[in-house]
Amino acid sequence: MKNYIKHNEWQIIEEGFDPHLNKISESIFSLGNGRMGQRANFEETYTGETLQGNYVAGVYYPDKTRVGWWKNGYPEYFAKILNATHWIGLTITINDEVLDLNTCKVLNFSRVLDMQQGTLTRKFIVELSNGNVLGVEAIRFCSIVDDEAGVIKYTITPQNFDGKITVESSLDGDVKNQDSNYDEKFWNEISAKQVGDCALLNLETKKTAFWVSSAIYTAIYQNEKDLGLKSSFISKEKYVAQQFTVDVKKDQSTTIYKFAVNLSSENYKKEDLETTTIATLKRVKAKGFNQMLAEQAKAWAVKWQNGDVIIEGDVAAQQAIRFNIFQLHQTYTGEDARLNIGPKGFTGEKYGGSTYWDTEAYCLPFYLATAPQQVAENLLIYRYKHLEKAIENAEKLGFKDGAALYPMVTINGEECHNEWEITFEEIHRNGAIAFAIFNYIRYTAEQKYLAEYGLEVLIGIARFWAQRINWSIEKEKYVMLGVTGPNEYENNVNNNWYTSTIATWCLKYTIEAIGLVKADDAKKLEQILTKTKFDTEKETSHWKDIIEKMFYPIDEKLGVFLQQDGYLDKEQILVKDLPTVDRPLNQKWSWDRILRSCFIKQADVLQGIYFFEEDYDLTTIQRNYDFYESRTVHESSLSPCVHAIIAAKLGDLDRAYEFYLRTSRLDLDDYNNDTEDGLHITSMAGTWLSVVEGFGGMRVKNNQLHLHPVLPEKWKSYAFKIGFRHTIITVKVTTEKVSLTNESEHELNLNVFGKEAHLSANGTLEINS
Repeated sequence: MKNYIKHNEWQIIEEGFDPHLNKISESIFSLGNGRMGQRANFEETYTGETLQGNYVAGVYYPDKTRVGWWKNGYPEYFAKILNATHWIGLTITINDEVLDLNTCKVLNFSRVLDMQQGTLTRKFIVELSNGNVLGVEAIRFCSIVDDEAGVIKYTITPQNFDGKITVESSLDGDVKNQDSNYDEKFWNEISAKQVGDCALLNLETKKTAFWVSSAIYTAIYQNEKDLGLKSSFISKEKYVAQQFTVDVKKDQSTTIYKFAVNLSSENYKKEDLETTTIATLKRVKAKGFNQMLAEQAKAWAVKWQNGDVIIEGDVAAQQAIRFNIFQLHQTYTGEDARLNIGPKGFTGEKYGGSTYWDTEAYCLPFYLATAPQQVAENLLIYRYKHLEKAIENAEKLGFKDGAALYPMVTINGEECHNEWEITFEEIHRNGAIAFAIFNYIRYTAEQKYLAEYGLEVLIGIARFWAQRINWSIEKEKYVMLGVTGPNEYENNVNNNWYTSTIATWCLKYTIEAIGLVKADDAKKLEQILTKTKFDTEKETSHWKDIIEKMFYPIDEKLGVFLQQDGYLDKEQILVKDLPTVDRPLNQKWSWDRILRSCFIKQADVLQGIYFFEEDYDLTTIQRNYDFYESRTVHESSLSPCVHAIIAAKLGDLDRAYEFYLRTSRLDLDDYNNDTEDGLHITSMAGTWLSVVEGFGGMRVKNNQLHLHPVLPEKWKSYAFKIGFRHTIITVKVTTEKVSLTNESEHELNLNVFGKEAHLSANGTLEINS
């Protein structure tokens, strides 16, 4: 675990430059706006260890997979969000020496991510080998107002010399992905040109033929005045630049303003792309840096107004929750239903930038409560639009009659994950998608979504489960063979309790959903049944038989749900007895040793208890929690939040707080030694869940909002807002009371501490803790 980020409520601060931490910081200080994102690479040349990354939403490449391609039904490629044109580049040459923090002496260095404004500021003083000392202040942001634009203000101040500085402001498309399976570069040049005082580079992806057009405008200022310098235009393969030479004097500052835009053929016709790119660049540069910064700050203030979580008395906890919320908003805005949330967002290449089940299981609740309803709905529409692909994915594996298997990993709806035990065994992701539909409807009460989109998805998923199980003569039960549960430290197991539980829940809910649509719009139901060729009597009868006769592994002696058949055959060693040198297991042990151990990567049985807690009494939850928590190593970013929520429900606030810190500071403190390849964006929603559902006890039951707040010992108070069915409610919890403030014109009946309560329109309610 690292501990070099300074604690601050609204800023992420690094003081001092350690090259060994640089790739971690490049992830932590990343910027994005939902349409594009940029790792915290340096603007100037850096020859040290770095992971360069600029990403444009929706643009991907089908990189040919290196394993498993000979197996029937195996994906031929792994989809990757591409490292796109490097737009921030400024090659700075001072009296014939290139500025490079890897070769010069760094006298002072700081990096600050301002989460209120969405800006990254870097300040440093360096001494070059020629004895020149200079200071630099660089500020940049990816605009969330103009979401195809980024801007840089880069100020150089000589401290002991006069001379000349050459600035080469570039667009470099000769880039590659670090995780390219065959070290292939994925871009071809379409055009590179100078257009007036702008430089433009238009590239095309191989195979997928996406075009990304990037353009820059650069200006040099001294004494707050544009010097009006004319640039020299430089062009080589997949590279364009504007070059300037300027005289500088000791203690006189020279400021470089660089405006950049990245537009893709996902959003514009190819024949119009270059013209639109230049027009977009001219529009943003006409605003100027100061106006764009003011607009940025104002737009972020709106996001924080509804999404902030305020913690008093614990700066580390406060900083962490805001960092997680900030990165979620940088990754996904919900304005485009074609886009989704990659596990690394725009901060790194691992996992290909593709969509996993994380979105439905962890992210949807965050957006339901903190964003306009359309944002969450677009996450579900994304899956509806991929239904035909999900049916095709199932057909490739031998399923039929409209059975749908949603992919473990996807960009376009087609399965592209390259590990068999995950791709074809970790099928519980189907259940998470169905649960998200249920979660959306119980939260919003918008049952019309079922008729418009949801029921077709549910029928496809239910058909898959009905075909995936088989009848066991020995058990006289239906069984689920050859699966991988959420605990990926187990592969190809039989009767994973969570998978079987969520499968039968999906069958139950689909039957219920058919009834709901029939009651609401019988004509629409008939259309859906005709479209899906659904035999109501035959299929639902079979589903009910499965529901009644499904096998679930249980150990009666211990009183726990068994993770899968034979789990107790493993040597039962507890995590507390693991030598520290063995952690993390995935970096220290062989895969064979991990698979034979009892250790659990992330919540598995407890994932099911979290989803379906209303089905179990507290004694059952406690027994299962005690048993599985002691065997869980939390080597998945998705794990600690589930344990935090359950621990809080059980009244174990010390453990809940410990898990909250672990999930919230996972990347800031690099708990699992894996932050350098990108942040864990989807698990960041779990941080919010840890506060709101964990300590806040927020649930939706029987069409009603429930709250059961508890206060961690180290906190003086905490507060959060939730949007629920046309109301916006601020919940503040102190040692003495819970205060609820309704910021809407709609009254609300809710349940607090198990008792009915009424919150008037624009009213306030106080309840003793």
